Amino acid sequence: MARPVQTAANTDTPQGLAFAVSAYVLWGFLPLYLKAVSHMPPAEVVAHRVIWSVPIAGALLIALRRTSDLRAALSSPRTLAMGCLTAALISINWGIYVWSIAEGRAIDAALGYYINPLFSVALGAVLLGERPTRTQMVAIALAALAVIVLTIEAGRLPLAAVGLTVSWGFYAFFKKWLPIGPNQGFLLEVLILSVPALGYLGWLAAQGEGHFGVETGNTWLLVGCGAVTAIPLIAYANGAKLLRLSTIAILQYIAPTMIFLVAVFVFGEEFDRARQIAFPMIWAALVIYTVPMVVRMRVGIGR
Repeated sequence: MARPVQTAANTDTPQGLAFAVSAYVLWGFLPLYLKAVSHMPPAEVVAHRVIWSVPIAGALLIALRRTSDLRAALSSPRTLAMGCLTAALISINWGIYVWSIAEGRAIDAALGYYINPLFSVALGAVLLGERPTRTQMVAIALAALAVIVLTIEAGRLPLAAVGLTVSWGFYAFFKKWLPIGPNQGFLLEVLILSVPALGYLGWLAAQGEGHFGVETGNTWLLVGCGAVTAIPLIAYANGAKLLRLSTIAILQYIAPTMIFLVAVFVFGEEFDRARQIAFPMIWAALVIYTVPMVVRMRVGIGR
């Protein structure tokens, strides 16, 4: 799931809606694919997500004739440093997500992505001095209380949810300052990550512990990690340019809702008492957060 971006035209288009909905639906179904590779170590899966995303992202930039932007980024120490930071954050996010699905914690993953917009508001207040509205403060307090309920019931923090929220929140925050477009930025990140990824996969192969090339089914699943990683991100990047921010704000809840439904009805994860209390609190917080924002934006557009 990606940070909403204001469109230049500030209007909704059918193409933008198709791109964005496709991206969020693909993200919603991603746990099914990750469950299919859950017998392999999360680090190996993440490494292949990186490696096989490179040719897809590269082909897109070549088709768009935007490779000059990437060359400029690679020659800028500041851009490279910022790219290394965002690449590290997105790899942590991917690792936690892959691990959470493999360990039967998809509900926690959904929780993490539900909380993320509220965490971004809190991050803006702390790091940028932005002043949250009263409704946003209420929403953040409700989300925090929901996490407290889950922590008290389980006797520990829901680490997968918190890890996903924090890693994606900081990724979106720093990605905002990466001075290149989203498609170029994604290719820059996976190119940076491909160095340690190739090193790790080479080490696995030397130890005889890698799954790539050993069995046909596993090999194709690992290759497919590139498509399930890159295609939704590319679709989102194109959709966000053609939709209002208010539309993106509503659509962003498609993915965690689908993840939640897959976790409960396909994976059979337990929706226990604590979650039955916490999730309605999160949903209420999201309504409180989203509705006033959408109303303000619609009123502003209508003027």
